Amino acid sequence: MPPRPIHEPRRDDCPWCGSRRLRTRLRAPDLRHHRPGTFVVDECRDCAHAFQNPRLTAEGLALYDPDPEEGHRTGLTGRVLATRTGRRRLRATARAMLPLPEPESWLDVGTGHALFPRVAKEMFTYTAFDGLDPTPRVERARRAGRVEEAHIGHLTTPGITTRLRARYDVVSMLHQLQHALDPRAELRAALTVLRPGGHLLLEAPDPRSVFAALLGKWWLAHGQPRHLHLIPLPNLRTELETLGCTVLVADRRAAHIPYDLSAALSLSLTRAVPPSRGTLLRAAAPLVTTAMALDRTLAPVVRHTRFANAYRIIARKD
Repeated sequence: MPPRPIHEPRRDDCPWCGSRRLRTRLRAPDLRHHRPGTFVVDECRDCAHAFQNPRLTAEGLALYDPDPEEGHRTGLTGRVLATRTGRRRLRATARAMLPLPEPESWLDVGTGHALFPRVAKEMFTYTAFDGLDPTPRVERARRAGRVEEAHIGHLTTPGITTRLRARYDVVSMLHQLQHALDPRAELRAALTVLRPGGHLLLEAPDPRSVFAALLGKWWLAHGQPRHLHLIPLPNLRTELETLGCTVLVADRRAAHIPYDLSAALSLSLTRAVPPSRGTLLRAAAPLVTTAMALDRTLAPVVRHTRFANAYRIIARKD
């Protein structure tokens, strides 16, 4: 049997709105793991949806992500990525749900090692947290007591949505939609496992961030080849309302992650210096540390401007 293709056919219309008015947003190699290939991100001139084109198939995604422990990689970029999963940041995300009724059950999608449920439990002590992840990490998280139930797969995996239908008061999807082959299908599945009146907590990169335009392929959230879709906030808000939700929160400020400059620097350094030159990379580490400090210093101002790099949505299933 011939090998299955790793790319879908290139499309000439927008997967979000169907417009044929596309432009090439960028071309980028695999900057994280330095595997071969160049990937194209196109953007719709009408709705501003950005997407990988041609898109990797499920087999292609598996080829470019063979390591289930990617979230725990070391090195310059790994240090920067720890900003996204730091305890303080995760606590701030969980705190956004405090004004709402305390949930009995909560599903964290793409939970990995369940770092977010572990932190959120400190504020929601009577809530049962479950985790969903395509890797066995979620099962190890269950054994460690971070989640009560572990589900391996995707929300759209056959059988999972049926088994979990209307079980949860909250479903969180933190920086997950950009990885989905079909973001709309993921949203529908998330609402299926929510109870009526339940809440969906979403965080995603903002493709309209000024940093995205300035840094181009070095903007970490462009994330080729793993990021398949970058959805503007207005598009996602409209989609949720179309699906019968009331959007309670749509916020760019609180979701900003202070890592744009340090991530761009670390990606460029690791691209320029071969991994075998470990001494040179270690010598460059203070530069990345300085850039990380600059990101944090600028964050209180940046998050109030169009430089903010992410957004948060809280929506109620009516």
